[in-house]
Amino acid sequence: MNKIKEILEYVDNHQLYPDLRIIQGGAEPEVMIDGKKVLMFSSNNYLGLATHPKTVNAAVEATKNYGTGSDGSRMLSGNLQVHRDFELAIAKFKGGQDAIVWPTGYSANVGVISAVMNPPAIGAKDFFNKKSLILSDELNHASIIDGCRLSGQDIVVYKHCDVQDLERKLRKFIRRRKLVVTDSVFSMDGDIAPLNKMAPLCKKYNALLMIDEAHSTGMLGDSGHGATEYFGLKAVDDIDIILGTCSKALASSGGFVVGSSDLIRYLRISSRSYIFSTAMTPAASASLIAALEVIEKEPWIREKMWQNVELMRNGFNKVGFNTCGSQTQIIPILIGTDENAIIFSRKLFKKGVFGPCVRWPAVPHGKSRIRFTVMATHTKEQIDYLIKSCREIGRELKII
Repeated sequence: MNKIKEILEYVDNHQLYPDLRIIQGGAEPEVMIDGKKVLMFSSNNYLGLATHPKTVNAAVEATKNYGTGSDGSRMLSGNLQVHRDFELAIAKFKGGQDAIVWPTGYSANVGVISAVMNPPAIGAKDFFNKKSLILSDELNHASIIDGCRLSGQDIVVYKHCDVQDLERKLRKFIRRRKLVVTDSVFSMDGDIAPLNKMAPLCKKYNALLMIDEAHSTGMLGDSGHGATEYFGLKAVDDIDIILGTCSKALASSGGFVVGSSDLIRYLRISSRSYIFSTAMTPAASASLIAALEVIEKEPWIREKMWQNVELMRNGFNKVGFNTCGSQTQIIPILIGTDENAIIFSRKLFKKGVFGPCVRWPAVPHGKSRIRFTVMATHTKEQIDYLIKSCREIGRELKII
């Protein structure tokens, strides 16, 4: 406990402890936080589906039919019909042969990478094989990083979205069993991985390719099916493992993997975070099925979101902010020092805008930022007020 106290004193002395504000109400453009009405520009509820009548009603009906919890793991008493219905729905949505779901996206990443890259030994020859190799983008999400570490295999980090660096490393380890893993949309910069170049590269060097569609599902592609649709790639044929979370545009909770039938059958008996976790709630599965239907049948919602993306990003760029190469609904503005990022965020809150700062260790030293996200439900007036407020604070702090 003395060590814990020492760490907390360091955190407090360096203002590293986050401002944990209390939010009252749903994920709307305007919310009550710490008793103050503010504009929400930090939510992952990109399409506004968390409060859409169809998703809410689906969750309510599922709770009436099944109760509040699944009451067991999928291997025991928690294997509900509504869970299987969502697996079939997300498999169809992503164009794969089958799907499997976890209670969270974090447990999905940890469970998949460790299961695929550290399979059980079933024959004498397996004891003489070299360790498998994981090639991971340097800006991958923490859940991917932890999954790589827990696999116990060798890890090679390649430069962010650098296909040439990836190929050099694939060539160096040509005889090893390999997995290349990357986010589709990166959660801190909002840029998109060059999957159209990575997929053929993985085929060339006989490497599995896994993508995390956390911030892509519902967003990218003509129909919102994700990065595979955006780049014209196919599940199984081009991308071996398609993982995603259900807590972003799909506006619920959970994690999924879409792939071949063999991959899914294997994960059901090998992923420890799947086997030993209570299944997601019935309400979550039901609302997710409804969310997929809304994305398919109400494309105007996504179109409105992309209009808002352009409005916000162009507005920030016009007044002189560095938006870190964002191509998506995640639009950070680079502040620099941790101190300035903390001050910036607190000044924003005083102006009635919720935009938490992101600083070390989530991002490198000197690259602290305010990580904004935009929703389809934001109005032009709300976005204009955000940009105006940031311009005033940016000039006051001499950032722009």
